[in-house]
Amino acid sequence: MSQLRITARDAATGPVVELSGELDYANVTELHKALDGLALQPGRCLVLDLSGLEFCDSSGITALIAARSNAQAVQADVALAAVPPNILRVLRIVGLDQIFTIHPDIESATRP
Repeated sequence: MSQLRITARDAATGPVVELSGELDYANVTELHKALDGLALQPGRCLVLDLSGLEFCDSSGITALIAARSNAQAVQADVALAAVPPNILRVLRIVGLDQIFTIHPDIESATRP
C-alpha cells in the first residue's frame, strides 16, 4: 500500500492539488482537510493533478464529488488532470467523466 501524498500550489487558474499514492477510506480524511484549507474564489478552478495516483476506491471518488460540490458552492470549478488510465476507466464507468472537466496533462489544465 502506497501512502497518500498531497501537495498544493497555486497556478494562474487557481489552486493545484497533486495527489500521489493511494486514495482510499484509510486516508481520505487527509484529502478533505487539504481541500478544506484552500481559499477557492469565484470564477477560479481547482485542478486536481492525479498523475501520481495509483489507486482510488469509492471513498476517494466520493471525495472528488464533494470537492466539486464545494467548489460549485462558491461559484468555482474543479478539473482533473493527467488521470491514470485505471482511474479514468472507473470514472467513465460511473459517469464522472460527464461531470468533471478532464485534461490530458497539468499544463493544459492550468492554462488561463
